[in-house]
Amino acid sequence: MVKKTIRVMVEGGKATPGPPLGPTLSPYKVNIPQVVKAINDATKDFEGLSVPVEITIDIDTKEFEIRVGIPTTTALLMKEAGAKQPTGDPAHQKIGNISFEQVVKVAILKKDSLTAKTLRAAVKTVLGTARSIGITVDGKDPKEVQKLVDEGVYDEILSRYEEEWSKGGQ
Repeated sequence: MVKKTIRVMVEGGKATPGPPLGPTLSPYKVNIPQVVKAINDATKDFEGLSVPVEITIDIDTKEFEIRVGIPTTTALLMKEAGAKQPTGDPAHQKIGNISFEQVVKVAILKKDSLTAKTLRAAVKTVLGTARSIGITVDGKDPKEVQKLVDEGVYDEILSRYEEEWSKGGQ
């Protein structure tokens, strides 16, 4: 039994049989429309975002499995802020504002790819990304919010998500 794994980036819910998918899949004689439908079903929650997708094909049976990755922290933050692209000048130009709870949500989604061991550390990492692309949090500079996290200002919100963090990812 020989398996081949193909990795592609697709826009959530909008994969098509055209490039890059079609030409990449055609040598394996799989049912391309079926693969495209499976990818779109699996990525529909990430509409408007680039999503990493892994397609594992059994060369003999032509059966396939789809594994969907999580979009980048930047992409998730921009979706939360309703922004189309990061600013080239985050110190002076802001592209949006999100709530602290939205930062926590992104941190939980990204748990597997962050090196952070705690929700608090993950949130601080996500805040750093928010700052670098020009997103404010609760109307404040994310660097200021990081200090408030250290001072315990957000402990109540963090404790509400602690359980979700501990069972999320893995």
